[in-house]
Amino acid sequence: MSGAAALRTEWEPRVLSILRIVAGLLYLQHGLAKFFNFPVVFPAGQPAMFTLYWFAGIIEVLGSLLLILGLFTRAAAFIMSGEMAIAYFYVHMPRGGFFPLANGGDPVILYCFIFFYFFVAGGGCWSLDQLLFGSSARR
Repeated sequence: MSGAAALRTEWEPRVLSILRIVAGLLYLQHGLAKFFNFPVVFPAGQPAMFTLYWFAGIIEVLGSLLLILGLFTRAAAFIMSGEMAIAYFYVHMPRGGFFPLANGGDPVILYCFIFFYFFVAGGGCWSLDQLLFGSSARR
């Protein structure tokens, strides 16, 4: 095995874990802003209970925490990916049409596909899924 292939084999699951943790920490801010006005005040104000924004905030907080820990990564990532797909069509498309540059939906699409990647790839080697479920969690 060449040096590059060995490096890739060794580091691929680690980089997957790092991406999962960073994406989870970044995404957590969206839920915290909705409920606690931290780190910034949510522009629409605190969402009323059982509204669409309230459910989005619940998914963002709980899903992010699961993602950061790497616990039930695939299930959490699948739900979060779906939330982002809905957010794109429900919030961003009405703002400026289909194209993300026009409607501000670039980050939403990126989150959607990053979360979908975690659904497929799992949590990586530094995850509670790996610790608790071993090789059945794959990476």
